[in-house]
Amino acid sequence: MTTEHPGASPSFAALTADDPAEIGGYRLHARLGSGGMGHVYLAYTPGGRPVALKTVRPELAGDPEFRHRFAQEVANARRIHGLYTAQVIDAGADAVTPWLATAYVPAPSLHEVLRRHGPLPVGTVLLLMAGIAEALQSIHGAGVVHRDLKPANVLVATDGPRVIDFGIARAADAVALTSAGLRIGTPAFMAPEQALGQPATSATDVFALGALAVYAAGGAPPFGDCPESVALYRAVHEQPDLGRVPTELHALLGQCLAKDPAERPTTGAVIEAVRRHPAVGPQVRFADGWLPTAVRTELSRHGDLPAPPAPPHAQPTVTATPVPLPRAEAPGPAAPPAPARRAGRPVRWIVATAVAALLLGGGAVYYFDYPPEDPAPPAEEGQSQDASGGGFRPGYAGVQLTSPDAGYEFDLRNGKVVPESSADWYLSRSATEFAVPDDSDAFIAPGGSLTPDDCLKGIDRSPVTSLKFSELEDQHPFCVRSANGRDVVIVRLVEAVPDGGAVTVSLSRYGKDS
Repeated sequence: MTTEHPGASPSFAALTADDPAEIGGYRLHARLGSGGMGHVYLAYTPGGRPVALKTVRPELAGDPEFRHRFAQEVANARRIHGLYTAQVIDAGADAVTPWLATAYVPAPSLHEVLRRHGPLPVGTVLLLMAGIAEALQSIHGAGVVHRDLKPANVLVATDGPRVIDFGIARAADAVALTSAGLRIGTPAFMAPEQALGQPATSATDVFALGALAVYAAGGAPPFGDCPESVALYRAVHEQPDLGRVPTELHALLGQCLAKDPAERPTTGAVIEAVRRHPAVGPQVRFADGWLPTAVRTELSRHGDLPAPPAPPHAQPTVTATPVPLPRAEAPGPAAPPAPARRAGRPVRWIVATAVAALLLGGGAVYYFDYPPEDPAPPAEEGQSQDASGGGFRPGYAGVQLTSPDAGYEFDLRNGKVVPESSADWYLSRSATEFAVPDDSDAFIAPGGSLTPDDCLKGIDRSPVTSLKFSELEDQHPFCVRSANGRDVVIVRLVEAVPDGGAVTVSLSRYGKDS
């Protein structure tokens, strides 16, 4: 199967007359590629954020079995959240033409990098293996086997690789695909058990990782450039050819390419082997020098995207009139910048009055009005309460999500990652802190546990206006209460990559009966 990828390319193919202008609310701007499944477009959210949007070919869209399988694969992909995977943003599995949108990664595929620059240094190959192994941990942790890990499905970004395309990924216990014309995997990187038609497991992806590393280090697949049938036969019956691979990689790659899946290392063992390798050292980091200079130079061109198409109608904006301060009431120093607020929404401090004043530098006070919150319904006498307290009922629980950068926020109502400005009840983030809607309240737990009842009491007594990562790193959960008081989400910061990198959280939602 030809795989499309959401990586950047130095040039973008123009849309044709047959291409739609918009899909699922995303404005299409250019073609990124085409393949056996359909087309991949560079598209933009209403707020101007780029996404990679994949559509399914019409003849496949008309196949009920294919649509059922596509819906399953989308559900699987939504469960995968990792720093080294391309996050699934949105999907239209029930649309006339099914589609899937993922975070746009401004990077070429490993296949393109190797085609243009040839084999990579030992240190680069080892770091690639570590990053891909961590991506596989996220994939396998969601109960999914990738089944088609190859250079075209790995993007090479400045801060590490991204594993993409879960279009043929299935749950680990799912049956094999049977539709004619669809191949499970790519022969040059297939494990013996795949070639024999046996069930794929996490060890199957480790074999593909070893084969990919052989290609990256030596410039050729482990069983040579040969017809597919020959590659499958050699994968089952012959030993891999490591003649072009530097000797310091032979031991690790040989283990990954073991015929018996039980003899292959786990993804965690692969990462540990990379950490122990003298070419990398104890700290596995994607610093500035992890890629050769020529590759880094090429990557610098991939961040330049064509300007997004203009929206059909300009959006109204909200302005505020400054009221000069009396000279005797000079304001204090300006507050540090916080994550960007929604355009058109008033800035709100968590206070009891209906009008709040925000002091800014420059000798002015800006007054903003906001509507009062809907009061939470009082608990009826005798109403049963669960362990969450306060009459709240559990919704989703322990959902782990990753925002790749500040252009993506957490949709608190639905428990997913969405492009910035997409959710009405959200948790956005900057490089150093979180922000909540102006009509929501927040509270940080003093200890390591937090219930919805604790949240309500904390908001009444000690509400917060600052949610800095540095205040949450010691396993202090925090909560966000909706404007009407009927919903609470408890948040734990799992990881925040420095300098504006990916942020991972765990979310649990609780709601009151209507």
